[in-house]
This record gives sequence, C-alpha cells and structure tokens, in this order.
Amino acid sequence: MKRREFISTVAETDRPVERRERRKFEPSDFANKSIPAVPRSVAGLEPYGGPWGVGQVRHLLRRTMFGLKPQEVATLSALSVGDLVDLLLTEPAVPDPPVSYNDSDPEAPAGTTWINAPTSASGGLRHNSLRSWWVSLMLGQGPSLREKMTLFWHNHFATESAVIGDARHTYRNHVLLRQHALGNFRDLTKLVTLDGAMLRFLNGNSNTDNNQNENYARELQELFTIGKGAEIGPGNYTNYTELDVQEAARVLSGWRDSSATFVSYFTASRHDAGNKQFSQAYGNTVIAGQEGAAGANEVDDLLNMIFLQAETARYICRKFYRWFVYYVIDAAAEANVIAPMADILRNSNYEIKPALAALLKSAHFYDNVNVGCVIKSPVELTVGTARTHSVSYPVAVDNPALLAQYNHWRYLSTRATAMQQELLDPPGVAGWPAYHQDPLYYEMWINADTLAGRTEFTDRLSGTGYFQNGFRQSIDPIAFANLCSNPADPNGLIDEWAEFLYPIAITPVQKEFLKDALLPGLPDYEWTIEWSDYVSDPTDPGKAAAITTKLRELLSVMLSMPEYQLT
Repeated sequence: MKRREFISTVAETDRPVERRERRKFEPSDFANKSIPAVPRSVAGLEPYGGPWGVGQVRHLLRRTMFGLKPQEVATLSALSVGDLVDLLLTEPAVPDPPVSYNDSDPEAPAGTTWINAPTSASGGLRHNSLRSWWVSLMLGQGPSLREKMTLFWHNHFATESAVIGDARHTYRNHVLLRQHALGNFRDLTKLVTLDGAMLRFLNGNSNTDNNQNENYARELQELFTIGKGAEIGPGNYTNYTELDVQEAARVLSGWRDSSATFVSYFTASRHDAGNKQFSQAYGNTVIAGQEGAAGANEVDDLLNMIFLQAETARYICRKFYRWFVYYVIDAAAEANVIAPMADILRNSNYEIKPALAALLKSAHFYDNVNVGCVIKSPVELTVGTARTHSVSYPVAVDNPALLAQYNHWRYLSTRATAMQQELLDPPGVAGWPAYHQDPLYYEMWINADTLAGRTEFTDRLSGTGYFQNGFRQSIDPIAFANLCSNPADPNGLIDEWAEFLYPIAITPVQKEFLKDALLPGLPDYEWTIEWSDYVSDPTDPGKAAAITTKLRELLSVMLSMPEYQLT
C-alpha cells in the first residue's frame, strides 16, 4: 500500500479509540498484512550519476538528520554528492554532559552534572535530564550523521533505563553509542557486551560458571550480530543453534558491573574455564578455555568467530538499509545493494563509514522509488518539526531559565513517548517494532491513536504553542514565510513550503485546498495586499496578527497532511 494512501485512510477512520499502555504497539487495521510485492529498484551500489540539485540534497538530509533547515539546504546544495556525504560522515566534538535542572537532586545542584554523583538517588529526574539533553543535541546538530546513528545504535543495542535503574550507567551507555556511532562495528559490539548498562539489562552480571544466564548470549547472536536465518529445527537456526547460545554463555561468564567506577570487571572465580564447542554453523569451532584472569580474553575469541561469518556483515547492512532507505529488501536489493555493501564492510574490517558512504552515494539511494517512502518516527516528527522551523528555546543564564530550557526540550521527548517512541526505553531488547516487525515495519507508527497525537502536536506547535516556565515554544510562521523567494505571492509561498515540507509532490487540487486554508474564498491579491501592508509597517500589531493568523492556519493544515508524515 502507498504510504500516502495508508495514512489518509487511517486519518479518516471514525471509531472509538481505546487508550493503550505505552509499551503495547497496536497497528492500524489498514497496515500491511504482507510485504508489498510492488517491483522495486534494480539500481545498485554503483555511484549515483543522475541529476544533483536541491531535491536530491533534501532527500539525503531528510534521511540522515532530524529536520531540514532551509538555510542548511541552501548552503549544502553547493557541494557534490560525494563531498556532502563525506561531510555528513565527519564527527563533531563530544558534547558536555547533561546537568540537573533544578535543586531536587540532593547530590547535584542545578547547573551541575550528576554523571559522577556518589549514589544513584534521583534516578527518575536524571533520566529526564538525559532525555532532554539528548533532544537538545538533536535540535542543535550540524551536518553530521552522528545523531541519527546514535539513535540507530540505541535501537539496535536496545536497553531500557527503567530496567537499568541507575542513570549514571544509562548515560555511559549512551556516550558509548555516541562516540562509536560511526566507528567500528566489531569494536562497538565488544564495548556493548561489557558495558555496565547492558550487563544489568540482560543479566550478564549474574552469568556464572555454576548458574549460566543465556540472555545476552542469545541476543548477541539473534539481534546484535549474525541474526537467526531460517529455522532448521526447534530452537536451531541456519546461523546458530541452541548449543551455540549455551556455549557463548559459558564464554561470557564472570563479568560484572561496578556502581562505584561504572567500569565492568572480570571475576575469574565466576568464569567457566572449560573448552567451548560450537556447532557446524560456526564450523565446529572450539574456543579454548582459559584459567584465571586470562579467561577475560575469551570474549575476543567469541566475537572473532561471529565476525568471521559473512552473514554478520549482511545482517547489519540490512538494518542500515531499513534505517536509511526502505523496509522492503527484495531479491534485487539483496543482490545489488546488501551483498556488495556487506563486502565493503568486511573488507574494511567492519569500519562503518565506508559501508554507509557507499550506500548514501549510490544510485539506489537516489532512485525515485526510494524517495518519500518512509514514515517518520515520532522522534523524527517532533524534533524534526522544531528544528525545521528553527523553534527557539530558553537560554540557561540562571536556574529558572535552566529549568525552563530542560522542560521545553523534554516536551518534545514526552510527545514522542505519547506516539510510542520513548527515548532511553525501547519496548524490548529488539528495539522499536517499526524497525523489525514483519510485515508492518514503519506502518506500526501510525494508528488512530498515534495519528491523532501527531496532528495534535503539529497543531500546537504551529498554533499557540507550548507554554511553561514563562516561555512559549512555537513556530514563527512569519519567519518561515520570509525564507521564501516572494512571500507576497500566495501561490509561490504554498509551492515553496510544499517543496520543502514534503518529500513527494502534491497535486494541483491539493494546492488549491491549501490556498483556501490561507485565503478562504478570497482572491490572490488579498494576500499580496495584506503581506505588503505588514512589510510596510512590521511593528503594527494588527497587521502582524492578520498575516500570522492566516499563516498559522495554512501551516497547521500542511503539517497535518499525509505527505508531512513521510520522509
């Protein structure tokens, strides 16, 4: 089903909506019942050589960043596809840590960071601080993939702050993903394997020689590296078997986390030092058991075995593809994109940048069939809307302003949570269902409940805004109109806004509908006169209010259209 038609159909349903617990994902009745069989692109990973202009730049930035700033597009359009992708793959400086935004945390006064506080008190406040801080980094991002990739890895190596409990561990897990977001996949996997937050989340810290816990050993193979492949027997798959889960758990026994140093450590007396025999899926590999402190080295042997498998590279490349391109991977995409991309990843020793560079510079990525086919996640919608329209936020010059700043960042986080994407708390170890649930995928984001929440959010931001702590968070429609080449022309204004806000073209009938939202039943010249009157005296509150009201109405309608839900 086409994304535009799917979203329109959901919007038109008029049935009672049952309020749902946030962790339960309820698909729309109109979502996929099977993977669409529509013929897709035969283009591959060969470098893109087609037209290169504003449209292609917008497509690239929509997929690699949160929101699309008009000024940013204008500047970056001067770069070639290769130079722009290379720029996006550069890594910004490491940001300062989050801080307490009021005095409710006894160990971290407002304005000071809590990441090294002596105890784990005030966990809820600190996790909210962390969410707000993360939103601020998304809002303030420059031209880089790092923010989009940090969220990718948070979804891939999913953990839940509610289970971890200690925000100091959650923060360090986030920093680990952030710092290695564009680094080496194998190195990142080892760091996550031994990370305190992950040891807590999947019970690795309770995995001992006498009491093995297989949770992480299973997810390491099923979700984080090689994937299951076809089932060949009860609990046994093409890529690994139950024996491999059991033996991997033995390898991983003995690791613990410290709440004092936040550094994981190995306890030899808790480790199974015997030899580990793996199945035919891994070529009957034997990992030799090691005594004492040397037992910690077995983790490297395990990861070396997994990363030698060709399917490990293909598995993560499919996840990259679904994150940046589309959820359907047909035979042509598998052969022309996934296979060569996986070869690049393996040949570069699992460095992430070369594989992503090839994908984002490819003919396949810019094929028209792959433009506007992805439904925005709640975070993309909330943060992207605010960033696109350059919504302003309080500047923290004192404690009241700091409280306002963090609360207004948190507003975007809470709106995304209401739409079923809570930062720091994916609904399970597999991440958000929209990135893995066959055959629904992105359509999981849209149902009668969440679509209403999306519209409510964009209506509020384009209207009176969100007011708290003496500050109003809202879109300035006049500033957005002034970015157009000729704001006095209602047709040009609508065309330019539509080209910027939507990844796919709208119809002449839709344009007339939008003009009626701006000028209900009035001729075009009425807008030209009103705009000119405002420009002649912008300090006149009546003239400013007249055009602001009309622009807000137009923007509200445009942000509620199905096309705006796409990227």
